[in-house]
Amino acid sequence: MAGNRVKPFRARAARAVTFGLALTLFPGAGHAHLIETGLGPVYDGITHFALTPEDLLPALALAVLAGLRGKDHARRAIVVLPLAWLLGGVAGTLAGAPGLAAPAWLPLLVLGGLVAADFPLPAGSTTAIAALLGIVLGYANGTAMAQGGAGLRGIIGIACTVFVATTMATACAAAWQSGWLRIAWRVAGAWIAASGLLLLGWSLA
Repeated sequence: MAGNRVKPFRARAARAVTFGLALTLFPGAGHAHLIETGLGPVYDGITHFALTPEDLLPALALAVLAGLRGKDHARRAIVVLPLAWLLGGVAGTLAGAPGLAAPAWLPLLVLGGLVAADFPLPAGSTTAIAALLGIVLGYANGTAMAQGGAGLRGIIGIACTVFVATTMATACAAAWQSGWLRIAWRVAGAWIAASGLLLLGWSLA
């Protein structure tokens, strides 16, 4: 009986997390800046993602969350996040103006907290969060690429890097989670959530 009660609660909690993330990911205008390498638009996009913690850490947190939940979640994250990032980036590049944005602290706090709590999300919620995260952060990257002149090639570089980073992180999390290794992943999630709290404090100050 207790197990039957826990499952509906987890499902409701997962829907609440996804819905709350959806509400807070779309409030304001985004401002991103292109990091220029001098090696061309594709490399500018790769470097932009790798050197922007507000993009890199949420993507890695989602990948670890999916990997800890199992192979089905991991496969969905590997496919959905880069595709959503690419679509959002194309939309942002074509629009050329800030639109969709999330506070920098929010994805860090939410996704880091989910990893730290080892929250048992259903596969559908993992997919929805990956899509939301990719579209919103991809859109912000697209506006940066448009303003910096990198355009669609910059977005392609970012999307490819998201795919590689997500694949590597999900594979590691899915393969290395026995005993203390799972605890280590949760500690890493706690640090990501703590960085989100730090950014929240700065924004309030």
